[in-house]
Amino acid sequence: MARCDYCGEHESLPYNCRYCGGQFCSTHRLPENHDCSGLDRIGRDQGIFDSGFDTQLGQDKDEGILEKIGVDTSRGGPLAYFRGNITYVFLLLMWVTLILQWIALTIGGEELHNQLFVLSAEHPEQVWTWVTSIFAHSPFQIFHIIFNSIVIFFFGPLVERIVGSRRFAILFIISGIIAGLSQIAFDVFEGVPAETAGVLGASGAALAILGVLTIFNPNLRVYLFGIMPMSIWILTGVIAVISLALVAIGEPSLGGIAHMAHLAGLLVGLAYGAYESRRIKRRPPSQFHLGGRPPPGRRRY
Repeated sequence: MARCDYCGEHESLPYNCRYCGGQFCSTHRLPENHDCSGLDRIGRDQGIFDSGFDTQLGQDKDEGILEKIGVDTSRGGPLAYFRGNITYVFLLLMWVTLILQWIALTIGGEELHNQLFVLSAEHPEQVWTWVTSIFAHSPFQIFHIIFNSIVIFFFGPLVERIVGSRRFAILFIISGIIAGLSQIAFDVFEGVPAETAGVLGASGAALAILGVLTIFNPNLRVYLFGIMPMSIWILTGVIAVISLALVAIGEPSLGGIAHMAHLAGLLVGLAYGAYESRRIKRRPPSQFHLGGRPPPGRRRY
């Protein structure tokens, strides 16, 4: 027998909210009845129910930028897939970028590749690399992109569900930029020649995702290397200690790993998670369930 996440009443067949993942009794099953954290993310063109019944929220909500310029962002529009799926869009962009990196290396060699994808201290004015470097990875070390993809695949949807797709996208890009700039700045500070100080990869953004989750649900169970169970705050703490120690001894790039970028991304995630925890009512651990979410109003058997 489960408890209602809102009032604590025992419920033998609880309702599961598709927007926040919580379990509720019949009285509090609707999003508006349990202060659902997803209410601010339900677009004005997206109904609460999937039956077609026109019960919608936010009818007086201001139009977004895309809607103002005539781009259809409604549920049936061409951009409907991006609602709630930015994590997977970014994952796809990472692998597409890897293919483009190989093409650039084949066509123009390392010089063209670096101009397009590597954020370097020698050419920080190439502002496009501030973003492309986030999605680019070492083209000759496949485990670089695989590791980041695993972290983002499993934890990205949880953060996106908490803060919404738009805020998640902003967090991902901004944390990636700050992490990259922090890495090359510290390298130059430590005396690394500007022409060799460069960074690429989504590790900073991935660590920001872990930081947000650590704030919202520090006891979330994760499995290191898929076999070692631990709370996410322990994993985050270990990464922070290692990165901080290496930065402190002047080895921010030991082993070819951007430890300063890891630390900067993690700090951004922790700070943003603290901000969001005050903006959004903290949901119970059931919000972080990775399984399927039945539509509201239907019981999970």
